[in-house]
Amino acid sequence: MATLTFDRVLASVEGLPADAPAVREEFLRRHRIETWPKEAAVEAIATAKAFRSGKLKSASAERIIARRLTAN
Repeated sequence: MATLTFDRVLASVEGLPADAPAVREEFLRRHRIETWPKEAAVEAIATAKAFRSGKLKSASAERIIARRLTAN
């Protein structure tokens, strides 16, 4: 199976009929709804492993937010 690049997918989508934007938006919305829990679960498992191995330390929400704000 050939790998599609984002540019190729975008070019294909842009070639759809003019009434297709609503269909595209609905498709993407449903795709995000379906994939988000899986992605969140994978991230949660990786985070738990990092915490158990000592690579990740606990911190308060305030500290985490402050670190995020200073990183940007």
